[in-house]
Amino acid sequence: MDRTNLTRDEAFARSAMVTTSEYDVHLDLSTALDPRASRYRSTTTLRFSCTRPGSWTFLDFINDGVESVVLNGRALEPAQVAGTARILLEDLAVENEVSVTGDALYSTSGEGLHRFVDPSDGQTYLYTQYEPADARRVFATFEQPDLKARFAFHLTGPADWVLASNQPPTARRDAGTDEAGRALVTVDFARTPPMSTYITTLLAGPYARWQDRWGGHPDSGAPEVPLALYCRASLAGSLDAERIFATTKAGLDYFHDLFGTPYLWGKYDQAFVPEYNLGAMENPGLVTFTEHHVFTSTATQAQYESRATTVMHEMVHMWFGDLVTMRWWDDLWLKESFADFMGTLAVAEATEFTAAWTTFANRRKGWAYLQDQYPTTHPIVADIPDLEAARQNFDGITYAKGASVLKQLVAFVGRDAFMAASRAYFARHAWANASLDDFLGALSEASGRDLRAWSGDWLRTSGVPELWVEEGGLRQAGTDPVSGAEALRPHVLKIGVFSPDDVGRLARTWGADVEVGAAGAGAWTPVAMPVAAPEAGEAPCLVLPNDEDLTYAKIRLDEPSLQAVLRYPMADALASATVWAALWNMTRDGLLPAGQFVEAVCRLAGALSEAGLYGSVLEQARTAVDRYAPASERSALRSRLGEVLVDALNTRGAGDDQQRSAARTFTRLARGAGDGALPDGAAGFLPVLRTLAGTGPDAAPDQERLAPGLEVDAEIHWLAWQALSALGHATQDELDTALAWDVSAMNTVWHRMASAARPEPAVRHAAWEAVISGVTPDGRTLSNDHLSATAAGFTASRPDLAEPYEDRFWTALEAVWSNRSNGLASRTLHGLFPSRQDAIPGTVEGQRNHPVAVAAQTWLDGHPEAPRALRRIILEETDDLLRSLRAQAANRT
Repeated sequence: MDRTNLTRDEAFARSAMVTTSEYDVHLDLSTALDPRASRYRSTTTLRFSCTRPGSWTFLDFINDGVESVVLNGRALEPAQVAGTARILLEDLAVENEVSVTGDALYSTSGEGLHRFVDPSDGQTYLYTQYEPADARRVFATFEQPDLKARFAFHLTGPADWVLASNQPPTARRDAGTDEAGRALVTVDFARTPPMSTYITTLLAGPYARWQDRWGGHPDSGAPEVPLALYCRASLAGSLDAERIFATTKAGLDYFHDLFGTPYLWGKYDQAFVPEYNLGAMENPGLVTFTEHHVFTSTATQAQYESRATTVMHEMVHMWFGDLVTMRWWDDLWLKESFADFMGTLAVAEATEFTAAWTTFANRRKGWAYLQDQYPTTHPIVADIPDLEAARQNFDGITYAKGASVLKQLVAFVGRDAFMAASRAYFARHAWANASLDDFLGALSEASGRDLRAWSGDWLRTSGVPELWVEEGGLRQAGTDPVSGAEALRPHVLKIGVFSPDDVGRLARTWGADVEVGAAGAGAWTPVAMPVAAPEAGEAPCLVLPNDEDLTYAKIRLDEPSLQAVLRYPMADALASATVWAALWNMTRDGLLPAGQFVEAVCRLAGALSEAGLYGSVLEQARTAVDRYAPASERSALRSRLGEVLVDALNTRGAGDDQQRSAARTFTRLARGAGDGALPDGAAGFLPVLRTLAGTGPDAAPDQERLAPGLEVDAEIHWLAWQALSALGHATQDELDTALAWDVSAMNTVWHRMASAARPEPAVRHAAWEAVISGVTPDGRTLSNDHLSATAAGFTASRPDLAEPYEDRFWTALEAVWSNRSNGLASRTLHGLFPSRQDAIPGTVEGQRNHPVAVAAQTWLDGHPEAPRALRRIILEETDDLLRSLRAQAANRT
C-alpha cells in the first residue's frame, strides 16, 4: 500500500468498476500558524458505486498517519489496510461510503498544500496545487481524471483569514480557538459540479482581496459572474486589479462569442500565490497564478502580454480540460495545446497585445523546437503509462508544439470548421471525459475532411520537420527521432519574398499560398517564385518559407537569404520573429557560428519594434556567448555585446522596455564572465554594475548619465548584486545590508542566489551541501524557490569551483530522486547538472568523449532500471551539453 506511482492499467481497471458520485472533505488548518507543526487533520467521506460487488479497490492518500477507515459502516483496522500512499478497500457493495481520517503534511515543495511564511511581515499563507496527482497529498481520493465527482469542502482556520475554494461559501461557523487562543472558524463551501480531483483547490491566509463582476452573455445564456482577485497582503500595493479585471472580462466576452457554451462554474476568482511551481493552474472558480505576475518591479509590455496570455490560457481550460476532460494523461494535449493556441488567439484578438503571435513564434515555438530535438521527445499524443511519466510531459511538446500544430490545423480545415467542432465537442461531452477520437470526429463532421491521415502525420510522430527553398520549389525533410523513420507532414503555408526597401529594411514584395504534401506526395513542391540569384554587387533578398508562421517547422535559409537577414533588419514583426527563430536554430545546430549570431544581434536588434522580441533576442545572444561560442572567442564576444548593451542603456528611450531589457541582459552577461575578473575589453562592466547596485567607489556618479530614465528597482538592483557577487566583487555583509533595506519574499530569493554565487570554495561547498540535503547550514529547510536559487548561485560562475563536485553529482542522483518529491528532485538535478563546459580538442562528434558526457552516458548505461523521469532529466541535460560542445567545436578557429 505504499506505491505512489499509479499506472494507467491500474487507473483503467479501477474506473471500469468504480463510479464516484460525491466527496465531503474537511481540512483542519488550526495548526498552520505554528511553525513547529508539520501536519494537519484531513477527513474525507467518499460515496461511489461498484459494478463488481465483493471485489476490492484502493484509495490514494499520501499521508503522515491514518487514524480511521470506515467502509459501509465497518471500521477497518488502519494498520492492516492503510499504507503511506494507498488504502485498501475490500468486499465492496454496489453502493459504498468510505470515511478516512488521517494526517497530511504541509508542503514547502509547491505540491499538495503549500505553506509559506512572508519574510516581510511574518504572515502565513497556504494554497493547494494538485496537477497531475497531488490532491492525494491533502485528502483521500481516487486520483485519476476520469473519476469525476461533486466535492463539498470545509475549511477550519483562523477567523481573520480568507478561506476559499472552487465554489462560494455557504456557511461560516465558530470553531473555538487554537492553542495560542486565536479564534477559529469553519467555512462550508457549496458543492461543485462534476469535476476531476486535480482541479479542486483551497486557499487560506490573510490574502488581500478585490471584487468585481462580469455582466454575462445573453446569446450563450451565461449569467453574471462574480470576480475576485487575491494576493499576499504585502503585495497589495503592486497588484493592478483594474487591469487584470479588464483582461478577465475581455476573455469571458471573447470565449462566449467563440464557443457559444456558457461558463458554468459560478464565480471566477484568481489568486496570485508564492513559491508556485507553475505559471498558473486552471482550478475552476479559483484559478491560481504565480505571484511573479504581480509586478513589484517595473514591468515591460512583454510581461503584461505574458500575464494576459496566461490569464487567457487558464480561461480556455474552463471549457477544454475542466468542462470536458481527457480520460487519462495520454491526451493531456487535449487541454494544454488547445489552451496555448486559443489563449494566444484571444490575446491577439481581444486585448491591446495584437502582436501576440509574434511572441508565440519566437518564444513559445522556440521551446517546442528545443524539446522536440531531445532524444526524449514524444508524439503530441503521448504514451503515458503512469503518473511519473505524466509529470514529465508538461513540456514543450504538449504545450507549444501542440499549439503550433493546432495553428496549422486551423489553416488546414479553416477557422469556421475548427470553432464549430469545438462547440459540438462541448455540447456532446460536457461534464464528462473525452479522447482524441472524439474531437477529431467532431472536426471531421464540421470540415467534411477525413483527418485520420493528418492525425497520424502530425499527432502520432515526433521530431521537427525542416523546410527550405531549393531548385524552384519547397523541399521538406523530417525524421522521427523515436522510431528513426522518415516523418514528412502536410503543410498549408505561405512563402514570402522580401527585398530591401528605401530605408534599408527587408519588406515583403511577393507572397503565395502553398500546400505541401506529406510522404506520399514527395518531399519537393514546385513554387513559381520571382527570385533569381543576385548579380554581383546587387543586394540579396530573402525567400522565407512559412511566412506568417502558419506551420510548425525549422526553416533553413539558403545562402542569399542568410546574407540578407544578417545584413538588413526586417520590416514585418512576425516575419522578423520567424527569421530570428531560424537564426537561433542554426546557431544551436552549429550551422551558424555563435560569433555571427552575436554580431547580427549587435547590429540589428536595435531595429526590432517588438519589445518582447528584442528582449528574447538579447538573451539568445547572451546564451550564445556563454554556451555556444568557442572558449577562445568568448571574452571578445562578451565585450562586444556588453558595449552594445551599454550603448542601448544610454540611447534607448528613457525608461522604455528596450532599455530595461538591455539592463537585464547586461547584468546576466556580466555574471557569466566567470573567472573572478572582468574580461579584457569590458572595462565598463564593473562601474555599470556598481551603479545599478548603488554602491562602490567606482560607481558612475550620476545614474542619469549612465542610463537616463531607467528605474533601478529591486529587480535591477539584485541582478547587479548577483553579477557583482559572481565576479567576486561583493561581500556577504554587503549582500546582507542590501537585503535589510527591503526584506521581501522575492528579495530573499535573489539574496540567496547572490550569496551562493560568491566565488569562494567554502561558499560553494555550503551551497552544494544545502541543495543536496535540502537544508541550509543553520538547519532550515529549503523551499522550492530557495533550493533553485541556491543551485543557481552554485553554478553562476567559476566552473572550476564546481568541478570538484562533478563526480559527487552522479553518485547522489538516486538518493535525491528517492528521498524527495518529484518537484524538488527535478529542481535539484536540473540545477546542479554540470552543464557549463568547454569543448575538448577534436571533431564535432568527438565531443561525446568529453568527460562529463562520458560520465553521463556511463550513469545511464549503468542504471537502465532507474525511474523514467529521472533518466529523462539526465538524457535532456546531456543532450543540451553535447549540443553546446558541438557548436563550440564546429566553429572554433
